[in-house]
Amino acid sequence: MEETQPLSSKISTVVPATPRGDEHSVWHLSSMDLLLKLYYIRALYFFINDAAQGLSIYDLKKPMFPLLDHVIHLSGRIRFSESGRPFIKCNDAGVRIAESHCDLTLLEWFHENGCSIHHGLLHDHVLGPDLGFSPLVFVKFTWFKCGGLSVGLSWSHVLGDAFSAFNFITKWSQTLAGHAPPKTLIHTPNHKQIQSPPHNNLVDGNHGNNENPVSVKMATTVEELWLATNDTQMVTHTFHVTPNQLNHLVTSIFICDQNQATQTSYFEILSALVWKQVARIRDTEPKIVTVLTRGSVSNEFPTNDVVISVVEADVAIGKSDVGDLAKLIGEEKRVENNIVEKLVEENEGKDNFAVYGARLTFVDLEEGDIYGVVLNGQKPMVANCSIDGVGDDGVVLVLPGLEDEEDGRSGRMVTVTLPEKEVLQLKDKLREEWGFESLAF
Repeated sequence: MEETQPLSSKISTVVPATPRGDEHSVWHLSSMDLLLKLYYIRALYFFINDAAQGLSIYDLKKPMFPLLDHVIHLSGRIRFSESGRPFIKCNDAGVRIAESHCDLTLLEWFHENGCSIHHGLLHDHVLGPDLGFSPLVFVKFTWFKCGGLSVGLSWSHVLGDAFSAFNFITKWSQTLAGHAPPKTLIHTPNHKQIQSPPHNNLVDGNHGNNENPVSVKMATTVEELWLATNDTQMVTHTFHVTPNQLNHLVTSIFICDQNQATQTSYFEILSALVWKQVARIRDTEPKIVTVLTRGSVSNEFPTNDVVISVVEADVAIGKSDVGDLAKLIGEEKRVENNIVEKLVEENEGKDNFAVYGARLTFVDLEEGDIYGVVLNGQKPMVANCSIDGVGDDGVVLVLPGLEDEEDGRSGRMVTVTLPEKEVLQLKDKLREEWGFESLAF
């Protein structure tokens, strides 16, 4: 079905509330920041008309000014040291704001497009070709004919992970509601690289100086952009998994092992399920997958505190029990942070690496506070997230579902970015075998 684009768009710039003149500080990028520099986090929030009522574009932009005072590097631009290592110059160049209008109601929009990420509601920005002038953050506000509103965040991964992106837009909504940005967001110019804490049941992948990481590959970029090339047309689609379906999954998969059921997360179960289905679709099974999890649960400052692990299987994935694959993901991850960070540092961050989609990649965003954004006291009717720049092996994000969906329970959203023909087959298989559908209103 033909997709309807927003009718118009205006672009403006928001800068920190306090000008700094020529006293520009420098934000040093960690090795993990530079490893993930070719990727972009797109977060999309839909609000009904009551939530958006009375809010003008001025109202929506106003909180950005004081918020950016506390995270001034988000308003900066990429520069390069004498060695060629990228860093951010905090020059108050600003965050971009886009405003647009759509001639559909929210219900009409969902009927045509579902709740999957749609780039018409996000500013499809990437860094380059002139990196010195490329904004690191875009926020797009789109009003619908019914009075509803979507908020689309386009966030350069070099700034921080998805948890950082969710936290930023949540703090924006809190500032809009009259709350001052918390002191934990105050900018500290001498940013130190954050080391991942020890993880139980994880084996450190740094076995030797000469070992090459399994989770990442060298990447070629699209001309002068910070964007990896693709050989395949990639498509993003979101599956909605209700609380009842989650319960059915657990009871069906662990019918004889309730102890294992309580020890296995929904992320591990849903990842295992998709891993098995993708293996059945592909000519060559993905025996090795990458798993990305959160390093710290307490850090509110934007950072790429990501744990990169690999899981290797020596079984036929397509014929394996989902519970066994989930156990592999939960207990047999091998962390590769040390070796991938060393790889970045060997050439001062100038090399380009593929991470998401270098191998089939699963990202645990279950604990992400994607529903923390509140307008006029109301949370989004639905929120979603995707990663842009994904490689040909694809990525699977497991996100929180609608809050209090059934008897106070919440489901999950599974957003996949895979080759187009695989998405079509995966939709059929998950619908036929488990009843997974796109979200409907």
